[in-house]
Amino acid sequence: MGITRRTFIKSSIIIVGGVMATDHFSDKELACRCCGVAKMQPQFMEALERIRVEMNMPLNLSSAFRCAKHNAEVSSTGAHGPHTDHGDGGQAVDILISGASALRLVEVARKHSMTGIGVKQNGPVGKRFIHCDNLGTEYTKNTGGPRPWVWSYA
Repeated sequence: MGITRRTFIKSSIIIVGGVMATDHFSDKELACRCCGVAKMQPQFMEALERIRVEMNMPLNLSSAFRCAKHNAEVSSTGAHGPHTDHGDGGQAVDILISGASALRLVEVARKHSMTGIGVKQNGPVGKRFIHCDNLGTEYTKNTGGPRPWVWSYA
């Protein structure tokens, strides 16, 4: 299944301008809140689109691509966290979702090759999310974490 509204393979660098990156995700949703760039890995975006189609419901992103500077400011993973560019684009999103839909998302994400799943389901409902990434063994050599990996946020 390819991406139909944009040929993501040609260039994975997106500058926000109201264009759809996939059938269900806009450039604006994917962009770094710091610099406006959204450099997402094409294979990750194809998997995310397949997840969205299978879920058959909107998936609201609270975070997608982050430049190294922004990630260092907002995440304990520092300048080289999963939301940053690892050579061919970002490979992570945080999806605002809760309850039974969150559990289903975890199942569907695993089915579509997501190797890192973080679960934040405490606190206010509007701040609950599931983190999904498809970083591989090269990333985990740097972090020491296993893949596949599921964790919870405190």
